[in-house]
Amino acid sequence: MPRSVPAAGGRIWRLLYPIAAFALLIAVWELVKAVVPANGVSVGSQRVLPRTSDGALPHSWAVLTVLREPDGRTTVGATLSHTASFTLELALLALGLGTLVGIALAVLMQRFELVERGLMPYVVVSQTIPLIALAPLVAGWGGKIVIAGQPWQPWMSIVVIASYLVFFPVAIGTLRGLQSPAEASVELLHSCAAGWWATLLHLRLPAAVPHILPALRLGAAAAVIGSVVAEISTGTAGGIGRQIIVFSQQSTGNAARLYAAVIAAALLGVVLTGLVSLAEVLLRRYARPGLSAGSAR
Repeated sequence: MPRSVPAAGGRIWRLLYPIAAFALLIAVWELVKAVVPANGVSVGSQRVLPRTSDGALPHSWAVLTVLREPDGRTTVGATLSHTASFTLELALLALGLGTLVGIALAVLMQRFELVERGLMPYVVVSQTIPLIALAPLVAGWGGKIVIAGQPWQPWMSIVVIASYLVFFPVAIGTLRGLQSPAEASVELLHSCAAGWWATLLHLRLPAAVPHILPALRLGAAAAVIGSVVAEISTGTAGGIGRQIIVFSQQSTGNAARLYAAVIAAALLGVVLTGLVSLAEVLLRRYARPGLSAGSAR
């Protein structure tokens, strides 16, 4: 019972930390706005501090008030809400697809050592390919695919491109988790005539959960980044990525709309990571540090 108070206090502080960090960010934002000259600071011909005019760095409250400005038949806030929800749906699909592919690859590499040795270098090298160069290729290939009589849709290319970023952390984290059970635990199941499949279900996968969850948090952020970049690269309308381009073209006089769109995109990552954190709470019983005392195949 006495431990509940510190535990509750720790949860409160974990909630207050993001709020305090956001308040500090706003304070630094306004400090830069107040201290740095409007034209920035240059040493010779090299600019060392950015411009702080309203066209380059609006006040933080201007980013909030711009949400009420009209944008066609609606407001800027409504436009950002609609486009952000579209991107969030694609990011969720990308997170699911990337997670399935990553876990499947990890299980395959854990089962066959030869597959791990042959496949792991290519998994690592795959992440060195620039996403902006990959996006047009995926969109071009997808345009030639027909699934159950239905032509490939542009949003499918975005999901595939974003899942390309997701599968890597999930595959690496899951593989390390599957290899984490102690040798004694594996031998105990083998002595009970448990085969590879039973060992996977009852030992390796539960032991991998504490490794998978942090990888999913990374994958959630990667899904949002991949979706936004894919929308921009493929020119797909309807998402927050395309909206950033539209507002950037309108930011000559005031960049508040552009900053609002960028912040909305960042909040998508927070939302998706929060959903993964909920899954972490549900799977908390699998966080057993003592289970991973060694490595076995």
